[in-house]
Amino acid sequence: MINQIIDRRELAPAVTLLEVVAPRIQRRWKAGQFVIVRPTDHSERIPLTIMDSSPERQSISMVVQAVGKTTQETVALQCGEAFADLAGPLGEPATIPAGKRVVCLAGGVGVAELLPVARAYRDAGNQVIVLCGARSNEYRILDTELRAGAGPVHWATDDGSFGFHGNVVALLKTLAGPGAFDEGHVIGPIPMMKAAADATRDWHLKLYASLNPVMIDGTGMCGGCRVTVGDSVKFACVDGPEFDAHRVDFDELARRNGAYRTHERLALEHGNGCRIGLDVR
Repeated sequence: MINQIIDRRELAPAVTLLEVVAPRIQRRWKAGQFVIVRPTDHSERIPLTIMDSSPERQSISMVVQAVGKTTQETVALQCGEAFADLAGPLGEPATIPAGKRVVCLAGGVGVAELLPVARAYRDAGNQVIVLCGARSNEYRILDTELRAGAGPVHWATDDGSFGFHGNVVALLKTLAGPGAFDEGHVIGPIPMMKAAADATRDWHLKLYASLNPVMIDGTGMCGGCRVTVGDSVKFACVDGPEFDAHRVDFDELARRNGAYRTHERLALEHGNGCRIGLDVR
Protein backbone atom coordinates (compact mmCIF):
# COMPACT_ATOMS: atom_id res chain seq x y z
CA MET A 1 0.00 0.00 0.00
CA ILE A 2 1.38 3.42 -0.99
CA ASN A 3 2.59 5.58 1.94
CA GLN A 4 2.45 2.59 4.29
CA ILE A 5 5.11 2.27 6.99
CA ILE A 6 6.88 -1.06 6.65
CA ASP A 7 9.66 -0.57 9.20
CA ARG A 8 10.34 1.68 12.17
CA ARG A 9 13.30 1.80 14.54
CA GLU A 10 14.21 3.92 17.53
CA LEU A 11 17.69 5.29 16.85
CA ALA A 12 18.05 7.46 19.96
CA PRO A 13 15.77 9.08 22.55
CA ALA A 14 12.91 10.75 20.60
CA VAL A 15 14.57 9.90 17.25
CA THR A 16 12.82 7.37 14.99
CA LEU A 17 13.61 5.92 11.57
CA LEU A 18 10.56 5.30 9.36
CA GLU A 19 10.63 3.29 6.13
CA VAL A 20 7.67 4.06 3.88
CA VAL A 21 6.44 2.52 0.61
CA ALA A 22 6.76 5.26 -2.03
CA PRO A 23 7.78 3.75 -5.41
CA ARG A 24 7.59 6.89 -7.54
CA ILE A 25 9.61 8.94 -5.05
CA GLN A 26 12.11 6.11 -4.61
CA ARG A 27 12.83 5.99 -8.34
CA ARG A 28 13.45 9.72 -8.67
CA TRP A 29 15.05 11.06 -5.49
CA LYS A 30 18.67 12.17 -5.19
CA ALA A 31 20.84 12.99 -2.19
CA GLY A 32 19.82 16.26 -0.57
CA GLN A 33 16.15 16.17 -1.57
CA PHE A 34 13.20 15.96 0.79
CA VAL A 35 9.50 15.16 1.03
CA ILE A 36 6.53 16.98 2.54
CA VAL A 37 4.48 14.74 4.81
CA ARG A 38 1.17 14.92 6.62
CA PRO A 39 0.99 12.04 9.11
CA THR A 40 -2.79 12.19 9.68
CA ASP A 41 -5.81 13.89 8.12
CA HIS A 42 -5.73 16.45 10.96
CA SER A 43 -1.99 17.15 10.83
CA GLU A 44 -0.03 20.01 9.33
CA ARG A 45 2.53 19.54 6.58
CA ILE A 46 6.21 19.25 7.48
CA PRO A 47 9.37 18.64 5.42
CA LEU A 48 11.56 15.59 6.07
CA THR A 49 14.83 14.78 4.31
CA ILE A 50 15.06 11.45 2.52
CA MET A 51 17.81 9.45 4.19
CA ASP A 52 17.86 6.28 2.09
CA SER A 53 15.81 4.14 -0.26
CA SER A 54 15.30 0.52 -1.27
CA PRO A 55 14.54 -0.37 -4.91
CA GLU A 56 13.63 -3.90 -3.81
CA ARG A 57 10.99 -2.68 -1.34
CA GLN A 58 10.14 0.44 -3.40
CA SER A 59 10.56 2.46 -0.23
CA ILE A 60 12.20 5.55 1.18
CA SER A 61 13.51 6.07 4.72
CA MET A 62 13.34 9.20 6.87
CA VAL A 63 14.58 10.01 10.36
CA VAL A 64 12.23 12.05 12.55
CA GLN A 65 13.00 13.80 15.81
CA ALA A 66 9.88 14.19 17.96
CA VAL A 67 9.99 17.86 18.94
CA GLY A 68 6.73 19.51 17.92
CA LYS A 69 3.12 18.35 17.67
CA THR A 70 3.36 17.13 14.08
CA THR A 71 6.64 15.30 14.51
CA GLN A 72 5.18 13.59 17.57
CA GLU A 73 2.19 12.50 15.48
CA THR A 74 4.62 11.23 12.84
CA VAL A 75 6.68 9.02 15.13
CA ALA A 76 3.48 7.69 16.72
CA LEU A 77 2.61 5.94 13.44
CA GLN A 78 3.22 2.20 13.55
CA CYS A 79 4.10 -0.41 10.93
CA GLY A 80 1.05 -1.08 8.77
CA GLU A 81 -0.27 2.46 9.12
CA ALA A 82 0.07 5.01 6.33
CA PHE A 83 0.80 8.71 5.99
CA ALA A 84 -2.20 10.79 5.00
CA ASP A 85 -0.01 12.59 2.43
CA LEU A 86 3.52 12.16 1.14
CA ALA A 87 4.78 14.45 -1.65
CA GLY A 88 8.18 14.52 -3.32
CA PRO A 89 10.97 14.42 -4.12
CA LEU A 90 11.25 18.16 -3.60
CA GLY A 91 14.12 20.62 -3.69
CA GLU A 92 17.34 20.51 -5.66
CA PRO A 93 19.81 17.64 -5.20
CA ALA A 94 23.04 18.30 -3.35
CA THR A 95 25.98 19.65 -5.37
CA ILE A 96 28.38 16.74 -5.83
CA PRO A 97 31.74 17.40 -7.50
CA ALA A 98 34.38 14.79 -8.30
CA GLY A 99 37.99 14.40 -7.21
CA LYS A 100 37.82 16.84 -4.30
CA ARG A 101 38.83 16.78 -0.65
CA VAL A 102 35.50 17.09 1.15
CA VAL A 103 34.54 17.55 4.80
CA CYS A 104 30.96 16.76 5.86
CA LEU A 105 29.67 18.15 9.17
CA ALA A 106 26.43 17.30 10.94
CA GLY A 107 24.88 17.98 14.29
CA GLY A 108 22.03 16.16 16.02
CA VAL A 109 19.47 14.58 13.70
CA GLY A 110 21.30 16.29 10.84
CA VAL A 111 23.53 13.20 10.86
CA ALA A 112 20.71 11.30 9.15
CA GLU A 113 20.28 14.03 6.56
CA LEU A 114 24.02 14.08 5.89
CA LEU A 115 24.30 10.32 5.25
CA PRO A 116 23.07 10.25 1.62
CA VAL A 117 25.10 13.35 0.76
CA ALA A 118 28.31 11.89 2.21
CA ARG A 119 27.67 8.66 0.30
CA ALA A 120 27.15 10.60 -2.92
CA TYR A 121 30.44 12.45 -2.41
CA ARG A 122 32.30 9.17 -1.93
CA ASP A 123 30.59 7.47 -4.87
CA ALA A 124 31.66 10.38 -7.11
CA GLY A 125 35.31 9.73 -6.27
CA ASN A 126 35.90 12.35 -3.62
CA GLN A 127 38.09 11.98 -0.54
CA VAL A 128 35.56 12.33 2.29
CA ILE A 129 35.84 12.82 6.04
CA VAL A 130 32.72 13.02 8.22
CA LEU A 131 32.48 14.96 11.49
CA CYS A 132 29.36 14.46 13.62
CA GLY A 133 28.12 16.02 16.82
CA ALA A 134 25.67 14.78 19.46
CA ARG A 135 24.60 15.75 22.95
CA SER A 136 25.97 12.53 24.42
CA ASN A 137 26.85 8.97 23.43
CA GLU A 138 23.23 7.80 23.63
CA TYR A 139 22.23 10.38 21.01
CA ARG A 140 24.72 9.21 18.37
CA ILE A 141 22.95 7.75 15.34
CA LEU A 142 23.88 5.89 12.14
CA ASP A 143 27.57 5.57 12.93
CA THR A 144 27.85 2.15 11.25
CA GLU A 145 26.06 3.34 8.12
CA LEU A 146 28.29 6.39 7.82
CA ARG A 147 31.50 4.41 8.21
CA ALA A 148 30.37 1.86 5.63
CA GLY A 149 29.08 4.35 3.11
CA ALA A 150 31.16 7.50 3.45
CA GLY A 151 34.56 6.91 5.03
CA PRO A 152 36.31 8.03 8.24
CA VAL A 153 33.93 9.33 10.90
CA HIS A 154 34.84 11.43 13.95
CA TRP A 155 32.42 12.24 16.75
CA ALA A 156 32.10 15.14 19.17
CA THR A 157 29.79 14.99 22.17
CA ASP A 158 28.80 17.92 24.33
CA ASP A 159 29.43 15.98 27.54
CA GLY A 160 32.54 14.12 26.37
CA SER A 161 30.89 10.71 26.75
CA PHE A 162 32.19 9.66 23.30
CA GLY A 163 34.96 11.02 21.12
CA PHE A 164 35.93 14.69 21.25
CA HIS A 165 34.63 16.65 24.25
CA GLY A 166 32.90 19.67 22.72
CA ASN A 167 30.92 20.60 19.63
CA VAL A 168 31.53 19.50 16.08
CA VAL A 169 32.87 22.88 14.92
CA ALA A 170 35.48 22.83 17.67
CA LEU A 171 36.37 19.32 16.53
CA LEU A 172 36.82 20.59 12.97
CA LYS A 173 39.22 23.27 14.16
CA THR A 174 41.37 20.70 15.97
CA LEU A 175 41.61 18.42 12.93
CA ALA A 176 42.09 20.84 10.05
CA GLY A 177 42.69 24.39 8.96
CA PRO A 178 42.97 26.57 5.85
CA GLY A 179 43.73 24.59 2.70
CA ALA A 180 42.79 21.22 4.18
CA PHE A 181 39.62 20.80 2.10
CA ASP A 182 38.29 21.90 -1.27
CA GLU A 183 34.60 21.67 -0.41
CA GLY A 184 32.32 20.99 2.52
CA HIS A 185 28.72 20.30 3.43
CA VAL A 186 27.09 21.20 6.74
CA ILE A 187 23.67 20.40 8.15
CA GLY A 188 22.24 20.69 11.63
CA PRO A 189 20.99 23.34 14.08
CA ILE A 190 21.21 26.90 12.81
CA PRO A 191 23.81 28.06 15.38
CA MET A 192 26.03 25.11 14.45
CA MET A 193 25.79 25.86 10.71
CA LYS A 194 26.53 29.53 11.32
CA ALA A 195 29.54 28.62 13.48
CA ALA A 196 30.84 26.30 10.75
CA ALA A 197 30.49 29.05 8.16
CA ASP A 198 32.28 31.57 10.36
CA ALA A 199 35.09 29.13 11.19
CA THR A 200 35.81 28.31 7.54
CA ARG A 201 35.24 31.70 5.96
CA ASP A 202 38.99 32.19 5.37
CA TRP A 203 39.74 28.56 4.52
CA HIS A 204 39.30 29.00 0.75
CA LEU A 205 36.75 26.19 0.45
CA LYS A 206 33.23 26.10 -0.89
CA LEU A 207 30.94 25.25 2.03
CA TYR A 208 27.34 24.26 1.32
CA ALA A 209 24.66 24.41 4.02
CA SER A 210 21.41 22.48 3.84
CA LEU A 211 18.91 24.86 5.43
CA ASN A 212 15.88 24.06 7.55
CA PRO A 213 13.47 27.02 7.43
CA VAL A 214 9.78 26.85 8.23
CA MET A 215 8.18 25.29 5.16
CA ILE A 216 4.52 24.76 4.28
CA ASP A 217 3.74 23.83 0.67
CA GLY A 218 7.26 22.94 -0.54
CA THR A 219 6.67 24.26 -4.06
CA GLY A 220 7.60 27.95 -3.77
CA MET A 221 4.03 29.25 -3.53
CA CYS A 222 3.73 30.27 0.14
CA GLY A 223 7.06 32.05 0.55
CA GLY A 224 7.39 30.82 4.13
CA CYS A 225 10.84 29.35 3.53
CA ARG A 226 12.49 32.43 2.07
CA VAL A 227 16.09 33.03 3.07
CA THR A 228 18.61 35.72 2.22
CA VAL A 229 21.72 34.48 0.41
CA GLY A 230 24.11 37.29 -0.39
CA ASP A 231 22.08 40.03 -2.06
CA SER A 232 19.28 37.69 -3.14
CA VAL A 233 16.14 36.29 -1.55
CA LYS A 234 15.74 32.57 -2.21
CA PHE A 235 13.10 29.97 -1.46
CA ALA A 236 14.67 26.97 0.25
CA CYS A 237 12.04 24.58 -1.09
CA VAL A 238 12.73 25.21 -4.79
CA ASP A 239 16.10 27.01 -4.91
CA GLY A 240 17.60 24.85 -2.14
CA PRO A 241 17.65 23.50 0.45
CA GLU A 242 21.42 23.77 -0.20
CA PHE A 243 23.11 27.17 -0.40
CA ASP A 244 26.56 28.73 -0.09
CA ALA A 245 27.00 28.76 3.69
CA HIS A 246 29.33 31.74 3.60
CA ARG A 247 26.59 33.91 2.03
CA VAL A 248 23.56 32.79 4.09
CA ASP A 249 22.06 35.26 6.57
CA PHE A 250 21.81 32.79 9.47
CA ASP A 251 20.63 35.45 11.92
CA GLU A 252 17.60 36.16 9.75
CA LEU A 253 16.98 32.43 9.34
CA ALA A 254 17.03 31.97 13.12
CA ARG A 255 14.57 34.84 13.64
CA ARG A 256 12.17 33.46 11.05
CA ASN A 257 12.36 29.94 12.47
CA GLY A 258 11.54 31.30 15.92
CA ALA A 259 8.53 33.32 14.80
CA TYR A 260 6.03 30.56 15.61
CA ARG A 261 7.44 29.32 18.92
CA THR A 262 4.37 30.46 20.85
CA HIS A 263 2.05 28.80 18.33
CA GLU A 264 4.08 25.58 18.50
CA ARG A 265 3.81 25.58 22.30
CA LEU A 266 0.04 26.14 22.14
CA ALA A 267 -0.32 23.30 19.64
CA LEU A 268 1.47 20.94 22.01
CA GLU A 269 -0.57 22.09 25.00
CA HIS A 270 -3.99 21.97 23.33
CA GLY A 271 -3.62 19.04 20.94
CA ASN A 272 -5.92 18.93 17.92
CA GLY A 273 -7.92 21.84 19.28
CA CYS A 274 -5.12 24.16 18.12
CA ARG A 275 -3.83 23.72 14.59
CA ILE A 276 -1.77 26.88 14.28
CA GLY A 277 1.54 25.40 15.41
CA LEU A 278 4.12 24.99 12.70
CA ASP A 279 6.88 22.40 12.91
CA VAL A 280 10.31 22.53 11.33
CA ARG A 281 12.64 19.91 9.94
